[in-house]
Amino acid sequence: METLQNIETMQNKIHCRRTLYTGGTFDLFHFGHQNFLKQCKRISDYVVVSLNTDDFVERFKGHKPILNFKEREQSLHYCKYVDKIILNGAGEDSRSCILTVKPTIIAIGDDWANKDYYKQMGFDQQWLDDNQITLVYIPYTRGISSTEIKERIVKSHGK
Repeated sequence: METLQNIETMQNKIHCRRTLYTGGTFDLFHFGHQNFLKQCKRISDYVVVSLNTDDFVERFKGHKPILNFKEREQSLHYCKYVDKIILNGAGEDSRSCILTVKPTIIAIGDDWANKDYYKQMGFDQQWLDDNQITLVYIPYTRGISSTEIKERIVKSHGK
């Protein structure tokens, strides 16, 4: 039987855990994705990936992903830097999805540094401060992306 002191110690460990939230499509999972998630794991104890639905990807990017949700989820499942995968069911306003995770860190690629990420996610700096969340930009792996892979395929095999 656990003593009250042991229970409090366990609760403190749980509450002190640096939980990181990141979201994305992760289509055609590649070493750039893996490198991003590895960097996420380096700065946190627990990495949660909020995976975009096929419908959201189509609305946001104008086309469906090559791999469907289940296929992308399976690819992430085998990545050792991911602790949990959740459905981004909130779509354009990610606040409710983020709050279910209770992260201390939100990580995004630095390719978003010159874009309005706050607008994209439906929050502002005040909301992050109120929820004690730090937004971190992770260096984007240059030279590889799902879009670039698709372009290589089209170029080498034609349409």
